[in-house]
Amino acid sequence: MGEQRQRYNEEFKRETVKFIQEQTKSFSELAEELDIPKSTLHQWMGQYRELKNEPAASVDRVRELEAELKEARRQLKEHQDQLAERDEELAIIKKAVHIFSRPRNSDSSS
Repeated sequence: MGEQRQRYNEEFKRETVKFIQEQTKSFSELAEELDIPKSTLHQWMGQYRELKNEPAASVDRVRELEAELKEARRQLKEHQDQLAERDEELAIIKKAVHIFSRPRNSDSSS
């Protein structure tokens, strides 16, 4: 059926517009390189026209965002590991409940 529309946050749009403004490549080349439709880029360019003289993200800001992303990924991995541990514990408890809830066969021939 129809393709899923990609959603971009405001910061991404602004940084993309700044990036485009600093390039010497054609608009078509940039749209292809960024894998964003030309019409979308044109819309953003009009929407963020006031950014014309604003510098693109500084190297420090890029490093800061990369560090935040790295930390978020680390936290996600940690939470996934904890969740896997809890799943294992739950599976053990379920097995124990199943084992201990069975009726015992009593030896009445003693």
